[in-house]
Amino acid sequence: MAKIGDVCASKIDTLSAAYNGKIDYIDISAVDNREKKITQTAIVLAKDAPSRAKQLVEHGDVIVSLVRPNLNAVAIIEEQSQNLQVASTGYCVLRCNQMIYNRYLFYFCQSETFVNSMTAQATGASYPAVSNSIVKNCEIPLPERNKQKEIADILDKVTSLISLRKQQLVKLDELVKARFVEMFGDPKDNHSNLVKIGEIGDLTSGGTPSRSNSEYFNGSIRWYSAGELNSLYLPDSIEHISRTALSQSAAKLFEKGTLMIGMYDTAAFKMGILTEQSSSNQACANLKPTEQYSVIWLYYLFDIMKPIFLNERQGVRQKNLSLSKIRNFNIPSAPLALQNQFAAFVERVDQQKQTVQQSLEKLELMKKALMQEYFG
Repeated sequence: MAKIGDVCASKIDTLSAAYNGKIDYIDISAVDNREKKITQTAIVLAKDAPSRAKQLVEHGDVIVSLVRPNLNAVAIIEEQSQNLQVASTGYCVLRCNQMIYNRYLFYFCQSETFVNSMTAQATGASYPAVSNSIVKNCEIPLPERNKQKEIADILDKVTSLISLRKQQLVKLDELVKARFVEMFGDPKDNHSNLVKIGEIGDLTSGGTPSRSNSEYFNGSIRWYSAGELNSLYLPDSIEHISRTALSQSAAKLFEKGTLMIGMYDTAAFKMGILTEQSSSNQACANLKPTEQYSVIWLYYLFDIMKPIFLNERQGVRQKNLSLSKIRNFNIPSAPLALQNQFAAFVERVDQQKQTVQQSLEKLELMKKALMQEYFG
């Protein structure tokens, strides 16, 4: 075992106040904590950079966000640039010496051991954070450097396969949308045969039972929040309510085949189709279409038209859509036979997606097991 600080550079140079050229600035929001990659950098003149733009980073450095350590925003500086690359002081910059392989350190900083240690030591209620010294005092298993590289190579291969499976899922989604446009044209450009969403079925919002009654949230009926609407067919909900809650509160029961639509803030027009009778909170609009409309066709129609719908959100602190606003949205219509033909195509693609998803889940479990084996 060794402390991270003992296997990394003790000092990281900072940007000179006299420098007036361009820099690639890595802000605290630049790292995707799910993909563990830097997704955006800002090219700015050094004199115009924020005061937190201080740390000069190099290719191969590992950066660890010091704020909200439970989110584990970690990345490696993989790009090389003609400009100086500068990271926010919100990162701990780890530059490996000869004792440690940088990708081995990168994976350790994603491990439960590391994340739990950082989270336990974070201070600040609304903006929890750790210091550079806390990161550098964390102990890391330190086998021979060749063994470190072997471990990192194995984790690289598994991570690459996980990334490939995710790309396959994205490509399958793109295939479905391309097929939709091929069959029906781009709905954003269609201004004929329009109907209002409120005319194509029963549209109503959900309701939330009082949490003061312990019986209400002690049942078997799925009860969704808008944040859970993230797939064509909805998996089981996080919370469940009882029949008592349905009869004694604002909660409602929606039929299998209902399309749930988020209305508030970032969940606006996130969607999912119910696979069994379920309920939802008031942030969800619930559409049960008539027999003239395929719910699968509507799901993809709404998904493609989502940018138009989102432009109609209102509010200052939160931009929301009301039920009446959704009812009055105009959408194009199409023959039911064509809708069903498209729905059958979606079902075939969805079967392929399930196979890929199962493979992805197995790989993610394998990676988790390997991380546990290597880092405890």
